[in-house]
Amino acid sequence: MYSEEDKRWFMEAMQSQTIDVIKRMKEITLVMKTPEQVLEAQGVTAADIEDMLDELQEHVESIDMANDLYSIGGLVPLLGYLKNSHANIRAKAAEVVSTIVQNNPRSQQLVMEANGLEPLLSNFTSDPDVTVRTKALGAISSLIRHNKPGIAAFRLANGYAALRDALGTESVRFQRKALNLIQYLLHENSSDCSVVSELGFPRIMLHLASSEDAEVREAALRGLLELARDKTGGNNGGLGEEDGKLKQLLEERIKGISVMSPEDLGAAREERQLVDSLWNTCYKEPSSLREKGLLAIPGEDAPPPDVASKHFEPPLRGWSRTGDSDSSTKKQETPLLLGPGPPPSN
Repeated sequence: MYSEEDKRWFMEAMQSQTIDVIKRMKEITLVMKTPEQVLEAQGVTAADIEDMLDELQEHVESIDMANDLYSIGGLVPLLGYLKNSHANIRAKAAEVVSTIVQNNPRSQQLVMEANGLEPLLSNFTSDPDVTVRTKALGAISSLIRHNKPGIAAFRLANGYAALRDALGTESVRFQRKALNLIQYLLHENSSDCSVVSELGFPRIMLHLASSEDAEVREAALRGLLELARDKTGGNNGGLGEEDGKLKQLLEERIKGISVMSPEDLGAAREERQLVDSLWNTCYKEPSSLREKGLLAIPGEDAPPPDVASKHFEPPLRGWSRTGDSDSSTKKQETPLLLGPGPPPSN
């Protein structure tokens, strides 16, 4: 597929770029280790620090680079930025942490060992800035996903009570992240359904399942479905006394779906399936969406048209051309594998 020259050229370009990135990450680490007042005296602003963290986030998207950040001493000072006096820096630091630990067991372990969960929990539960709280929750979600010690620590720190508080805010982004983490935790630990029910989550989720935000509605319905499937909560699963309200909610959602335009119906595909699954789970029969023909719409499962393949060029050269730029530039263009289209035919 590729010539030996192509492969050699690619490996050399990769090795050169890796050295440059490590060097740059060491420079960033040095800045992160420098006290805030010293940086201010040198004219470094909060916006400069944000830009630097933006760049660091791009570098640590590679799992190898994420793990290398610990090796060069950059992880602990990064976690220190979670306590920075500037809200934007606290938020950005959480974003970088989220990138580092996402699908990365080694970095998850390193952050846990460095007590990184503690400042994230503090920001999630009590920061005055809702963006900081939301970004901290995003980092916590990435940190404890597929990480049993992380989940245990989150539960011990009254994480569920904090999630309930998040659902009560006015921020739909915060609500979405909280609902998604709740659904994941319940899916992984069905025994938590009783805890969640005792804390009053079903009532809150029923309210959010009527949200004007489609993603909040879907996330709330996913959480309700996990509770409904829980066999330890009696006949109504983990929903308990809220079962009657659930039926009313589902009937209202079916009514709303029935009057949607074809375009809105397409966008609400997951919501339609969740409503039907919930109805089926709770009442042991298909919902009326099926008989109305609104559950599966013709053409929904057709593969998307192939509009890109004819525009691909061999990727090695196209990608490696981006490596010629100065590695210390703050904002590098993301390498693209899509090249120019074919010349027009005569």
